[in-house]
Amino acid sequence: MCCLCNTKRAMCLLTCGQSIWVCLQEIMKWNGWGYSDSKFLYNKKGQAEFTGKRYRLSGMIIPGLREWMESTFGANLQHKTPAAPILNSSAVQPPTLNEAFLKELKSTGIPFSHDAEDRVFRSHGHCLHEIFALREGKIGRVPDLVVWPNCHNDVVKIVELACKHNVCLMPYGGGTSVSSALECPPEETRSIVSLDTSQMVRKHLRDQLRESQSGYCTGHEPDSMEFSSLGGWVATRASGMKKNIYGNIEDLVVHIKMVTPQGVIEKSCQGPRMSTGPDVHHFIMGSEGTLGVVTEVTMKIRPMPEYQKYGSVVFPNFEMGVACLREVARQRCAPASIRLMDNEQFKFGHALKPQVSSIFTSFLDGLKKFYITKFKGFDPNRLCVATLLFEGDREKVLQHEKQVYDIAAKFGGLAAGEDNGQRGYMLTFVIAYLRDLGMDYYVIGESFETSVPWDRVLDICRNVKARIVRECKDKGVQFPPLSTCRVTQTYDAGACVYFYFAFNYRGLSDPVHVYEQVEHAAREEILANGGSLSHHHGVGKLRKEWMRETISSVGMGMLRSVKDYVDPNNIFGNRNLL
Repeated sequence: MCCLCNTKRAMCLLTCGQSIWVCLQEIMKWNGWGYSDSKFLYNKKGQAEFTGKRYRLSGMIIPGLREWMESTFGANLQHKTPAAPILNSSAVQPPTLNEAFLKELKSTGIPFSHDAEDRVFRSHGHCLHEIFALREGKIGRVPDLVVWPNCHNDVVKIVELACKHNVCLMPYGGGTSVSSALECPPEETRSIVSLDTSQMVRKHLRDQLRESQSGYCTGHEPDSMEFSSLGGWVATRASGMKKNIYGNIEDLVVHIKMVTPQGVIEKSCQGPRMSTGPDVHHFIMGSEGTLGVVTEVTMKIRPMPEYQKYGSVVFPNFEMGVACLREVARQRCAPASIRLMDNEQFKFGHALKPQVSSIFTSFLDGLKKFYITKFKGFDPNRLCVATLLFEGDREKVLQHEKQVYDIAAKFGGLAAGEDNGQRGYMLTFVIAYLRDLGMDYYVIGESFETSVPWDRVLDICRNVKARIVRECKDKGVQFPPLSTCRVTQTYDAGACVYFYFAFNYRGLSDPVHVYEQVEHAAREEILANGGSLSHHHGVGKLRKEWMRETISSVGMGMLRSVKDYVDPNNIFGNRNLL
């Protein structure tokens, strides 16, 4: 309910006119990924399908998914573990309200709520343990209050009141964190206020740019872009799938304004470069809500690309694929996006192929498979695929495309068509929905990422995947796990590697604990093989035990000194990073 007019927030604009409210709970899952109307399920015929109307895959039958899940995990449609359908408000602890803070907050006119649903929705990100607990109806520490500022000045007022009354603030953007960053510290005794920034951008950034007179884009497209926020991108040092052309968030940001307990921090001008000591933007980017709230960001934008073309290349093995990506990076001719899947992930992607209605299309698919495996001699259990996306001026795109395919050919690569490339990117925005389907049938899984020098890419991929398999066996997992990877972003000096692992947890008394032990071991293996703690997911509370090893004791002291000066009373007390 709206605290100002006592109506549903989705209708609030019609009654009190205070803000353009978006009631996220009305359209999104409270204990799973994404929109409530979009999910994978098995229909009455036992066929997998994807519901809703929001995605290109929506409404389609996926004939190979059931067989893949059964053969990969030993999953069985008869063994189901459904999620709690609705939130039981009685399971939520009553809010601990700071009455003096609340009284002054009311006088500002800034909307707020202490409804159980609002509080639970903003109490978590999308780590496995967070979603698993919610599916079972288990609710831990949640914010005591949610506030919705509409502008920079609203945030200033909220922070000033929090400092005055010693209230703990936790910024909330889109809720897509996979680092436990949004979990309320259980030891926090103060009133916790979730500062939801969703009302500070009244229209989706991408849509607003596209609707401008000439059509513009930022080019920043993380996999979570439907739900994540601009402030969240800055706070986590985010990266997007098209970074080869547009850059990562640190390359796109021109100016940042952030409200801290010590006041507002920002640069005095928006010049393209400054030589004024260490860049204060880099204290803000990656600060993960520990120093303040990002309220304004000036970003570079570009005209919408004139031409866009997808593509794909099949390689005889993963080693040849990695060598090709390294050469593409060396020649600095990477397309907007180039992503290499290992064999297991290729099979996974193939299982997600929607049903084709045309006999001719089915015949062509069979012909391509015959050509690659029989005529060219590629081993179906070793081959891998790279998906490509080219953007820009049409003539330059076509020249660029030829250059990349010529390099691929030197490493045994065969062009595999635009459809495969386009389908690969289409799956980017629906693949996260698959974890919910898995958990319906005793399968749990997660992805995590790292960055690594080129000469360590193959070693890290091989060793981490093997460590996952070994750890699962040692921890009593009764079914072989899925352990797979892909190279998702390339640089002069190395690449970003994503790992995916999942397993059937039937027979385990505490599957989440087992999962966390395996993930912990995998992270240790990554670090031992020269990988980074994180490429773009951030640290949060999930990975902060390795921060000292990652940036040194002196580096930790520098971060702590900044925190102690900017926020001496730990008003921004989410306990991320440090």
